[in-house]
Amino acid sequence: MLFWLIFGALAGWIASKIVGKDASMGAVANIVVGIVGSFIGGLIGTKVFNFGKVTGFNLSSLLIAVAGSVILLLIVGAVQKK
Repeated sequence: MLFWLIFGALAGWIASKIVGKDASMGAVANIVVGIVGSFIGGLIGTKVFNFGKVTGFNLSSLLIAVAGSVILLLIVGAVQKK
């Protein structure tokens, strides 16, 4: 459980820096975005592109989680603009 919180916080924070939403997000939002982004990235990675999934605290899992988190933030940003 603690692993997922730390991993989610790291992935969410990196994604928020990439998208430019870091100033408007707090620690809890980064954790939630990172955990949900890990799920999205793993789902897209395995179902669409047929490659790895989030398997632990390693670089490939972090990249997949960050990619999923970026996708999530972009979708949320697009919905909020409407």
